[in-house]
Amino acid sequence: MTALKTRIASLIAASGPISVAEYMALCLFDPADGYYTTREPFGTEGDFTTAPEISQMFGELVAIWLYAAWQASGRPAGATLAEIGPGRGTLMKDVLRVLTRLDAAFVASVSAALVETSPRLREVQKRTLADSGIRIEWHDTVSTLRDAPLFIVGNELFDAIPTRQFVKIGAAWHERAVGVSEPGELAFVAGPATIEAAFLPPGSKDAPEGSIFELAPARTATMEAVAERIAASGGAGLFLDYGHLSPGIGDTLQALRRHRYEDVLATPGEADLTSHVDFAALASAARAHGLDAHLATQGEFLLAMGLLERAGKLGANADDAAREKIHSEVERLAGPDAMGTLFKVIAIAPRGTKLPFPTVS
Repeated sequence: MTALKTRIASLIAASGPISVAEYMALCLFDPADGYYTTREPFGTEGDFTTAPEISQMFGELVAIWLYAAWQASGRPAGATLAEIGPGRGTLMKDVLRVLTRLDAAFVASVSAALVETSPRLREVQKRTLADSGIRIEWHDTVSTLRDAPLFIVGNELFDAIPTRQFVKIGAAWHERAVGVSEPGELAFVAGPATIEAAFLPPGSKDAPEGSIFELAPARTATMEAVAERIAASGGAGLFLDYGHLSPGIGDTLQALRRHRYEDVLATPGEADLTSHVDFAALASAARAHGLDAHLATQGEFLLAMGLLERAGKLGANADDAAREKIHSEVERLAGPDAMGTLFKVIAIAPRGTKLPFPTVS
């Protein structure tokens, strides 16, 4: 039993079951034993590999999008170029490298910022970006960024923000919680709290007994904070994550450890906990602040931004092994059986901004 699991069990024994959202928050962000506060989760030596770690092409295309979004916004002076939830800093490193080559004057005119709460990850990011030649500021929240047009990106940000779960029992949906079973192990239980029908997706009335519905108000609040800044000062945002384009019923809570899935209650603090993102909810939050919100799959987005063309250029003078590696990276990033369909993209900007984005039927 992990140290955090022992503490969680003691907390439940003293105060009663805790919500799934509270359990996720403890597992990921506990100051002493939380996953993101104690571990190096990224890359082949960690527990999972993100798109920027798979290929430089991902960051390059994101950089092109950010530059095009800045142009579409009227080329505002003194803009902020930011990433929220930057991991090891690999994405921002690629973005700054490309933008410096593309338009050094633009890079010199912007303020680069990373929104990161983990002191340990901040140190990792500083090492990654040490040779960028760009002055970078670190912030705990979006609210402390400079009052300026904001061009912000987030990759696999929302999936790690805690979500609530509700389980159908009879005609009601009760909040799902984590309790302690007779043998002293953590177990899911149904709490007394219920959810109003207005928050449930279509078809929930006919869902079978035991069905799970996920609601993530903390994710919506994060999008609202970003949208509020962009609505007030201008700019654009791009967010990529795995999830669904419309709300539905289903349990998507998962634990990943050493690149393998495991029981979400097995090793609190030692496995990454995530759940699928409801992109429709994110879009609604952005639109409520007067912004346009565009949705697509990651494959559609990367192909529209020129993934195949960039891959062809990289492979033009490469040997067979290098070309095979590039082909594999393209398949992982955009293939329908890999990240291309599972991962979704949302782009937000003030209404009428002609952002580069695929036309989705």
